[in-house]
Amino acid sequence: MKIGIAGCTGRVGQLLMSELRSGAYDGMEFAGGLTNDIPDPAPDYFITDSADALFEASDAVIDFTRPEATMINAAAAASHKKPLIIGTTGLDNAQEAQLREHAKHAAIIYTANMSLGVNLLLALVEQAAAKLADDWDIEIFESHHKHKVDAPSGTALALGKAAARGRGVSHDNVAVTDRSGARKQGDIGYAVSRGGDVVGEHNVTFYSGGERVELAHKATDRRLFAKGALHAARWATDQEPGLYSMKDVLGL
Repeated sequence: MKIGIAGCTGRVGQLLMSELRSGAYDGMEFAGGLTNDIPDPAPDYFITDSADALFEASDAVIDFTRPEATMINAAAAASHKKPLIIGTTGLDNAQEAQLREHAKHAAIIYTANMSLGVNLLLALVEQAAAKLADDWDIEIFESHHKHKVDAPSGTALALGKAAARGRGVSHDNVAVTDRSGARKQGDIGYAVSRGGDVVGEHNVTFYSGGERVELAHKATDRRLFAKGALHAARWATDQEPGLYSMKDVLGL
C-alpha cells in the first residue's frame, strides 16, 4: 500500500515520512510528498506540487496542511476515487459542505484529532454533557505551540460540539470565545493559550455549585498523530465512498 503525504515538509508531514520510511508498518510504503515549496536540491524521494500527480502515485493520501490546500486535495481524491485522510483543522462550514460533496466519490476521513485518547475524550464529554443539566457551566481550555494558526483549535471545537450534542443544542448558538462580561447559563466557553513547543493540551471542565468535573487529555509526542493517521489510511482502503471520522475508524 503506497501512502502519499500532503504537507510533507510540515511538522506532522515529516513525522509521517519518517514513520513510513522506517519500515515499521507492514504492507505500507512511502509513495511521495506534496508541497508548494519543493526543496532545492530536490530530496531523494518523489516530491511534487501537483495534487493529481501525488494521487496517481499513491493508494491513499494523508493531508496535514491548511484548509485551502485541503480542499484542492479533496477534489483530487474525488477525481481519482482514492482515500484521503485529513488532519487539517480550521475548515469553515462552507469548506466542510464541499468536503461532503467530494466524499460522495471517495472515502474521506476528516477528524480534528487522530489520537485515540482524544477520541475517547470526545465520547466522554458528550456523555457527561447529556447527564449533567445546563446549570453546569462548561468551559474548554486548550494550549498549543506558538506556531499554531487556528484558535480555538479544531480539537477544542470538536469537544465543544460534542458537549452541545450531549445537551441537544446548536453549538453555534452557545459557543463563546470572548469571555468578557457575565456568563450566561448554557454557554460553552473557550480559552486559548499559545507558547513554546506544547504539542497539545485540552481540558473540559463542568462547573456546578460546590463541585466540578474535569476531563482532560495531554499529548506529549507528535508521533501519536502520525500513527493514528496511518492506522486510518489502512482502514480507509476497504471503505466505500463517504465522509468518516476517527470514531468510525476506531469503532467508538
